This record gives sequence, structure tokens and C-alpha cells, in this order.
Amino acid sequence: MALKPYQEPRKKISRAERIRNRCIVLVVFIGICVSIGSCLSKCGENNGYAKAEREFGQVFEPKKKAVDTSAEQDIASSETAKAPEKNNAKQIAEQKQSEKQDRLDEIKNTQAEVTAVVTPENAPVPEVIDSTHIKNQKDVYMAEKIDNLLRRFKPENSIILMVDAKSNEIIAWGERKDNVIQSKPDYFIRTTFPAASLAKTITIAAAMDNNRYALNSTIPLIGHAHHLYKNQLRVPANYHGPTVEMQDAYAHSYNPPLALIGMDVGAKKLKDAARKLGYNMNFAGGLPGRSTFAPPDTGYALAEASCGFTDATTLSPLQAAAQVRAILMKKPLEIPWASNLKGYAPTSRIAQDVGTFKDNTYYGLRQAMIRSVTHGTARKNISTKHMARKNYEALTIGGKTGSLDGKDPKGRYDWFMGFAQSKEDPNKAIILVVLQIYDNQGLRPQPTTQVAGMLINYWAHQYVTNKKK
Repeated sequence: MALKPYQEPRKKISRAERIRNRCIVLVVFIGICVSIGSCLSKCGENNGYAKAEREFGQVFEPKKKAVDTSAEQDIASSETAKAPEKNNAKQIAEQKQSEKQDRLDEIKNTQAEVTAVVTPENAPVPEVIDSTHIKNQKDVYMAEKIDNLLRRFKPENSIILMVDAKSNEIIAWGERKDNVIQSKPDYFIRTTFPAASLAKTITIAAAMDNNRYALNSTIPLIGHAHHLYKNQLRVPANYHGPTVEMQDAYAHSYNPPLALIGMDVGAKKLKDAARKLGYNMNFAGGLPGRSTFAPPDTGYALAEASCGFTDATTLSPLQAAAQVRAILMKKPLEIPWASNLKGYAPTSRIAQDVGTFKDNTYYGLRQAMIRSVTHGTARKNISTKHMARKNYEALTIGGKTGSLDGKDPKGRYDWFMGFAQSKEDPNKAIILVVLQIYDNQGLRPQPTTQVAGMLINYWAHQYVTNKKK
């Protein structure tokens, strides 16, 4: 058996030497990584600028510097070539300056061409805001807020009216007509606007004032709640279908139940109730104009008038505000006034000889309007969604919405009329009317209930929750 040659044992490396060797290897590795990263970074930057220039064809600052550098290099090389031939240093300097200026002019021309391509020919003209009509109003803070909302939401046609409930004085207003903010409230007195579902107030007022119905009286609900067909007005003798309370039919703006109530009450009593709300009257100075409520004695047209499902019933914003104030204050109808709106509103308080409802009727109307906000069509937007919780909880808010197509101006009419009253101090209260008219085929503005909620919130913040006098 062959024996292995003798090998001397390896000399063991000390611990200090091993640590030193490892440190050397680590430093070398880090240096290599840093060098590789630096190279990749420079290549990426160069490729990024080249790619941006290729895709967009724009003159970036790095490119400009590159052009300047190349221009200087070209000039330097040309000078070097001509140096043996020309000994005049002044001429060389002038030539250098001339060539450099030519290159700079070329760069400027390129930048001008790029700017001309991306700049529109007709730049938008900034809107000039005339605030004279704002400063002349009773409450400048609310007037400015109304103006801001009209400019922000841009309804095609709109009128916003705010009235102090106690004095019945107009404290703020704003109007936008044909997409332009107006300095005069032309829409205040116009009666070409269909009342839409605001006319339902007449029907429940007549029903309660004649002791025919109460807020919780149940009414048959046949078919779709917001349609009105003749078969929805034929109630079988032994009807056992869906029903709805009168206050909920009003709050949700249901058509068939209100039509049935109107047909049961009759045209005469409806007209009497309508007169107490200012319909079919000639006001002093035509402020506002004569509104119309003329239901026939029988038939489908009577049902239409009872639920506001017709453009034949008309209403002006001033009269709508007067109706809400009469309900809230339990007083006879009185048109809102303003000392500085001659020709658009009465300049002083004028009592109207139209009669009054029973106290229970006023109470029922007020509760029905409150239910529209708490459970009905205004619930979504007149809420803590668009109001601070402390403001919402500090107020009693009521109202009525309405929506219908009209012809003068042509479009969809979207109404809100209502009130906001401090629970702690009932003397602090406002009446608010918002009307927006828009094209059904165009862009719809924010809902009137949202505009109303934002304005009520701002008013409460100024005068109710902050204790401002």
C-alpha cells in the first residue's frame, strides 16, 4: 500500500487578519457597485431626455445648453482653422460673436414656433364681476354668498330670493339669466313660470280648511306615484290596495293621491284656498304679476290642477315667498318688499285683503312642509350632507319642491320654496325661494334643494349658532 507524501500542517490565520481581509473585500465590492450605479444613472438621464425630445419635439433646457455648447465648439474649430490665415484678433472675435448670436436666434425662433402651436388663438377673457348690486342689498354677506353659488354652479336661468320672516323685507337675492349674472331681479314679478308641485299646497290647504282631510288621512295610491293617468283616478268601491297619508303624499310630491283629494274637495273650494294664497289677483303696481289657477269643475283637468301636473297654473317667486311667510307666521298674505328695488318689488309693506285660513290649517301646512324636509323630496340635500350638524339641529326647516317643463323661458323648472327658523329664538327666521331653469338636453345644475341647504347653512352660521345680531 502506497504511503501519502508528508504534508506540513497549514498555518492558522489569526482572527485579526481574517477581519482585515473581510473588510478589504467589502470595501472593494461597495466601490464596484457605486461605479456601476453611477454609470447606469448617467445613461438613463441621457436616454430620458432623448426619448422626451423624440416623442414631444419640444425644446427642453438641456437641449438648449447642448445647442449652445455645440455652437461654441463649431465656432472654436472654425476660429482654429482660420487662425493661420487671419492675424486680426478683432475680426476673429466679431465673427465668433456673430455666429453665436445666429445660433441663439435660431433657438429663440424654434421656441417661439413651439409656443405658437400650443397657445390658443383666442385666449379666454376673464369675467369682470360687478358687485354694485351686491353692495346695495340689505344683507351683503348673504347676497355675496348667493352670487358665488350662481357663478359656481352656473345655472342657465335662475332666481334666488331670501326674505326676513318677521319684517317680510327682502334681505338678499341673485339672478342669472341666459348664463349672465343680472344686476336687476327681472324674474321676481314674472308669472310665466309653472307652479308645478307647489300647487299641491292649495289642495291640502283646501282639504284641511274645509275639515275634509287631516294630515294622517289615508289616500289610495294607484300606479306610479309621479305619473297621472285617468285609470289612476278610478278607485274601485272595495279598494284594498296601497294607500298613503296625505302629509306623505305632499312631502313626496305624489300626483294621484293629491289629484283624488282635489277632485273630492271640488273646484270652488280649491279656488277659494288659492285666493288666500294670492292666485288670480291683481296686485298694486303689478308687483308681482297676476298668477293663474283656473281648474275646471270636473274631469281630468281638475285632477291636473290639483296636483300641479299642468303648466297652466303659474306662480312668481315673490308670491311663492309670500305664501311661505303666511304659513309660517299664520298671517294674511303679504308680498315681500324692499326700499331699493323699485319696479321689482313693493317699496313698503302692503296688507292684502285675501282672507286667512283656520289656525289648524296653518299648523297642518307648516307640518307638511317640515315633513318634506325630514322625510320627503328635500331630505337628501337639506341635511347634514350639505349643512353643519350644529346648524341643522339648531333649526326647524320646512319647504316644498316642484319640477315641470315650461315654455317661457323654455326648459325644465326646478323649484324650492321654504323656511328656516331658529328653535331657540323663533323670531330669527328666513323665507327662501330658489328657482332654476335648465335645458333637459344640456348640463343640469346642482339641485335647488342643495343650493337651499347651503344657503340656509351659511345663514345659520352667521346669525343663529354664532349668536350674531
